[in-house]
Amino acid sequence: MSPVEGVRLLSLLVDDAADGTRLDAFLGAQEGTPSRSACARLIEEGAVTINGTPARNKREPVMMGDRVHVVLPPEPAAPGLIVGTPIPLDVRFEDEYLLVIDKQAGLVTHPSPGHETDTLANALVARCGHAHLGTLQGEDRPGIVHRLDRDTSGLMVAAKDDVTQKALQDQIRMRTLDRRYVTLVQGYVAPDTGMIDANIARSPRDRLKMCATDDPMARGAITTFTTLERFEAGPRDEGYSLLECHLYTGRTHQIRVHMAHIHHPVVGDPLYGAGDLRRNLGLERQFLHSWHIEFDHPRTGETVSRASRLPGDLRDALDSLAERSLGRTEAGERIVPQIV
Repeated sequence: MSPVEGVRLLSLLVDDAADGTRLDAFLGAQEGTPSRSACARLIEEGAVTINGTPARNKREPVMMGDRVHVVLPPEPAAPGLIVGTPIPLDVRFEDEYLLVIDKQAGLVTHPSPGHETDTLANALVARCGHAHLGTLQGEDRPGIVHRLDRDTSGLMVAAKDDVTQKALQDQIRMRTLDRRYVTLVQGYVAPDTGMIDANIARSPRDRLKMCATDDPMARGAITTFTTLERFEAGPRDEGYSLLECHLYTGRTHQIRVHMAHIHHPVVGDPLYGAGDLRRNLGLERQFLHSWHIEFDHPRTGETVSRASRLPGDLRDALDSLAERSLGRTEAGERIVPQIV
């Protein structure tokens, strides 16, 4: 048992009966561990090591004699249910089946160590009640269909029942739920459009970070981008570019990792970006905003389409570059007026 805020450390020795078993299956079968799907999330979050090395993939096999360590979050006060917390939400669409929410920066999507009662999931429970939220992601993630990083703002969808939740997740897998982000990156992005196809995995050097890698255990990730506006270089920077990004996959930190991979890190990104506040235009969180979401309502068939303007801090950072603008692209002339 770890003395840090109730976090628990579980040490497991692989015996001959478990030799060759998938890591997530091995963990899910042990006493004291959560469900197999929850164990898979722990692996993805970097909370599992094999013989002192961070586990890379839920499918990797364990071998007899391996020592597996798992960092488990604190046990909830009420097993299986999270508490409802009345956190204000900017709801942009709601009916009996789903909600579209404009998430504020700083709000964590679902409970995790250090954030047990102050998340979007807690807010959804307070608004809708446990009985009126989908549970396919686990009872610790009621209503959650997809997630945004804590300091990424903007639109996301939540489900009020399992049928709707599954249908929305299927739309994400089939790439028919359209999610578009706007980001300001360091440097001059020359192409008007582009595609980044680079697999992503947990960084072997820092468990808080992801990285683009050729590791065979990495997961496929594709991001396309459209350049909206470019800004000339200043005395202390190489200029900036405003982009719209479209996700074809939904990997952890995907846009942030891909932008850093092509040497245009997101402005203000504390993990993958430049550390100089002057180059970050004073921002201490990433300039990344989910500005547009569109999908066919899985229960009524209507098209749900919503757009979100930049929050004040991102708009101020963009305004500070106005005099350095090199002009908007055709796409920028169409999109930028909708976000500022």
